[in-house]
Amino acid sequence: MICNGGPNPLNQPLPKDIINVKAGDKLATEWHHTLDSTPETDKSDPIDPGHLGPIMIYLAKVDSALTTTVTGLKWFKIYEDGLDSNGTWAVTRLYNNKGKIEFTLPKCIQNGQYLLRAEIIALHAASSYPGAQLYMECAQINVSGGGSANPSTVSFPGAYKETDPGIKFQLYWPVPTSYTIPGPRPFTC
Repeated sequence: MICNGGPNPLNQPLPKDIINVKAGDKLATEWHHTLDSTPETDKSDPIDPGHLGPIMIYLAKVDSALTTTVTGLKWFKIYEDGLDSNGTWAVTRLYNNKGKIEFTLPKCIQNGQYLLRAEIIALHAASSYPGAQLYMECAQINVSGGGSANPSTVSFPGAYKETDPGIKFQLYWPVPTSYTIPGPRPFTC
């Protein structure tokens, strides 16, 4: 629920990479259906196109971005995308962009190391609980050039409830015209 479980057994030894970024930078995340799939070899890459739903990005400030202890971290949302006014979902935009989304890191966040948590909530089975499918991963970043902001935070698990309208959701009928993305609103400077 936090960073998608334990270390990936196919990626040993554990990565020691920390990505250096500047506050205010435009960043991108990239999803794929499997570790070696591409849109050319897998029609469900980056995700099955029927797994409609929102995409969110959270940050948690940490002493070391190489930490393997993620329980108890305090997260703040910096990006969200859901259902637009044309009835197109964030996952459809992700699929059409070959698994990539871009977002801007807030300029005023504090310098230091963070875990960046990228998440998709697939709603194709969300008409009853527990039907929503959550897909998340974390990246290690080091932020420089920031400010002194101290955003409000949430914890995982705990940021979403089974009764949240964005977790239990009727995707197919009636056809939705709006959607409430779960969790807090994204932090802005």
